[in-house]
Amino acid sequence: MENQDQKIDFLKNRYIKILAGLDTATPGKWGKMNVRQMTEHMIDYVRIASGKTLMDIVTPEDMLPKMQGFLASEKPFRENTPNSLMPEEPLPLKYISQEEALNQLQAEIDHFFDVHRQEEGRVTPNPFFGNLVFEQQVQLLHKHATHHLRQFGVEI
Repeated sequence: MENQDQKIDFLKNRYIKILAGLDTATPGKWGKMNVRQMTEHMIDYVRIASGKTLMDIVTPEDMLPKMQGFLASEKPFRENTPNSLMPEEPLPLKYISQEEALNQLQAEIDHFFDVHRQEEGRVTPNPFFGNLVFEQQVQLLHKHATHHLRQFGVEI
């Protein structure tokens, strides 16, 4: 089990390198996204974590304590975890290459840490887990990133 500092280090310094080492032709063990689509999907979710993209909370309020309990745990997301905010088929690619998408993902990760450093105590909404503070966002980003790495055969 990684502690908070290890998860921050993973997100800041190791995650992009691991993604860059993936062959974009690597088939997923589950789901419909390929490596490039997953990378762009993660860009979108880091933007949510930083508050750059604001979304309504879709989880009923009475379910949020259960969702946040799962978030606080080290239990991984299940394979094929449904996401009601994603279309049935993966979104079209926005970036011309995996390298460009990885550069954007790194920029969004850097922005996430900058925003939370500049505004200590910042709370940002997540559509599924509710209003989250920095530590919860780090936990979620780590859990989400490792979920998709497992999807492509990378165990952390």
